This record gives sequence, structure tokens and C-alpha cells, in this order.
Amino acid sequence: MPLSLTSAAFQQGGNVPKKYTCDGDNVSPPFAWADAPSGTRSFLLVCDDPDAPAEIIFHHWAAFDIPPHWRGLKEGHAAESLTNGFRQAINDFGKPGYAGPCPPRGDKPHRYHFRLGALSEPSLPVASSATCLEVITLAAPCVLEFVELVGLYQRSTKHGQQRAKR
Repeated sequence: MPLSLTSAAFQQGGNVPKKYTCDGDNVSPPFAWADAPSGTRSFLLVCDDPDAPAEIIFHHWAAFDIPPHWRGLKEGHAAESLTNGFRQAINDFGKPGYAGPCPPRGDKPHRYHFRLGALSEPSLPVASSATCLEVITLAAPCVLEFVELVGLYQRSTKHGQQRAKR
């Protein structure tokens, strides 16, 4: 069976709950995975937004050196959560750790790609100041298999009221 990634917080293509965004507690959602390929020595979990303004991919999170016997991450990892048994890169907000969805108000829903990679190396040789992009680039040759879970988020336009969906 192929590597799988799920979240108890949202389904594939579903809305990321406010709790896990800049409008809520800004902590990571819970994740579970299964069926890691043979030879997996660590995992990498990233979150990025390809719908960011200026046609860039905005990196919200890169958690890496996740032990190979783990089958998920509990919710609640934030920028301050740096002693978790794994390492976290500097996100595109300039902070270490997770920073949740935070698209500009008035934008259409953005797609947030949570990607799990099973890696052939137990640890990535990066500095503590490594960015998400640096970690992703360094991990690329080590990826045995990856899977993606996509969630949507759109910020409310005013006073906490979300625009009606058409």
C-alpha cells in the first residue's frame, strides 16, 4: 500500500479549521500516517501555499528528522514548540516552526498543501537557521515516497463573517 496521510481536523480538499490558522490559535493540526515504505529512516512534513500573492510558494512549515517509528504528530506545534523530538525550519514569516494559513483578506480560498515525505536518511544536515525551502531542497534526493493532504482556508472579510460561498 502507498504511504497515506490523514488529519482528524480536516478531510482532503476540506476547510482547515480556524483553530489552526492565524485567525485562531495558530497551531498545527493533528496528522496520522501509515504504510511507510521499506527503508524509511525519518519523515519530513511540510505545509505550503501555492496560491500566495506574487505567484510564489509560501512555506508555512517544515518539520523534519521525525523518527521513523512515529505514525503521526499531535496537534499544537507552534513557532515556540522546538523540543518535540524532531526539528523545525524557519518559515516564510521568518519564525521557526508552524505558522498556519493566513491568506490576504478578500482572496479566494487558498490551498494549503501538507506533504509528508518518507526519507532514506535519519537526519538532515542543516543548520538550526535553515529555512523551509532549504530543508525541502536538501531532503529531495532522500525522498522514498511522499503523499499530500490539501486543505482550504479563506479569511473572513469583516467582523468574523465569512463571505457566502457561491
